[in-house]
Amino acid sequence: MSKIIDTNEIGEIVRAARKAQGLTQVQLSAACGVGVRFIRELEHGKPSCHMGKALQVMAMLGLDVFLEGGSAS
Repeated sequence: MSKIIDTNEIGEIVRAARKAQGLTQVQLSAACGVGVRFIRELEHGKPSCHMGKALQVMAMLGLDVFLEGGSAS
């Protein structure tokens, strides 16, 4: 598990998972119920992508998302 520091890294992971599964952006968007433009923007690391949709796409690809809290001051 690696630390993600920006949206570009998320996009790279999503793109790699999609390609590993042999899916096109069109196929993935249809399976997730989102537009092709959204998939394209997510894969390019657009910072303002809708988090709910991004999580939906990642779940469809079988990607798990974990958050770990730091120490509160």
